[in-house]
Amino acid sequence: MKLAFVAFKYFPHGGMQNNLLRMARECAARGHQVHVYTMSWRGERPEGVEVHLLPQEATTNHARYRAFHRALQRELEAEGIDRVVGFNRLPGLDFYYAADPCLRERLSRQYRFPVAWLPRYRQFLAWEAAVFGRERRTRILLVSARQKAAFQRHYGTPDERFFELPPGIQPDRKAGPDADRLRSEARREFGIGEEEHWILCIGSGFRTKGLDRSLKALAALPEPLRRRTRLLALGTDKAAPFERLARRLGVADRFRILPGRDDIPRILQGGDLLLHPAYHENTGNILLEAAIAGLPVLTTSVCGYAHYIEEAQCGRVLPEPFSQAALDAALAEMLVSPERARWRTNGIRFGEEADIYGRIPHAVEFILS
Repeated sequence: MKLAFVAFKYFPHGGMQNNLLRMARECAARGHQVHVYTMSWRGERPEGVEVHLLPQEATTNHARYRAFHRALQRELEAEGIDRVVGFNRLPGLDFYYAADPCLRERLSRQYRFPVAWLPRYRQFLAWEAAVFGRERRTRILLVSARQKAAFQRHYGTPDERFFELPPGIQPDRKAGPDADRLRSEARREFGIGEEEHWILCIGSGFRTKGLDRSLKALAALPEPLRRRTRLLALGTDKAAPFERLARRLGVADRFRILPGRDDIPRILQGGDLLLHPAYHENTGNILLEAAIAGLPVLTTSVCGYAHYIEEAQCGRVLPEPFSQAALDAALAEMLVSPERARWRTNGIRFGEEADIYGRIPHAVEFILS
């Protein structure tokens, strides 16, 4: 079977991009011919998967995406593709991997004026309707169960077109017998003393992940605690706005920002707390990755996977509406809490007992069925 996997952009260390690559490799390993279509590709090309670059030029992003869609349709027809799996919303998909929350729902909650009238949002909403509309045929790989209600509320999508996926956490994130060695290596590399607290903010899209909120919480720590605390942000995004914010807040010497890395298990063992106060987050794999590594988590309830943190009792989840003061207080409390050992133990136990590793084979079975 000829399969096409489609995304506007591919870059290493993105959650959605990582799932695209893992699914493509799984399909190729099962003997299928796999093609990936994208406007740009950063990182190594995978063996057994043919990558097609379709770069486009336009004055706006939404115009560039329209041009990409036109070029994509020509390529798919010429190649004789049997099934098309989209990781961004586009008309004509056979399957859509629902990594992003319902746009119409988010716009109705976030804005008081009718931004849906703007050309950019008109296009994106039309493409969302092309995927989720009641009469459409696209089948949906659902990664966050609570998003199903939002899509059905706005588009009336029938139940039978949804296929709910379990989380797809990589087992190498679990704390192993080498946890102490990994911790020492990571802290030595970054110059973190054992008496210091090391906060991790991991995930591409720093604005969405709430890195500004994290920096404000760092700055609000009591002075003696702040002097013993450092924050590392890892991910793909523009660093300059957050470096400027850190300088304005007076914590630039306590803050470092780096591109995503391949040694996340080692970094997780080196840290003392995962801080993830996202503005919106359909799932939040990093929450589960941190939990099973034994790293306590402080996050917000907007994250689709935040309920796992509450159920496993391996950190704290702040309710909506968001309060910066509540985040500031929770961070200061968690860094020195006597509950830290219990949070670590609970997270490690959760990683041994929970069904959170099977997303990729489940998704591939659905695509090939």
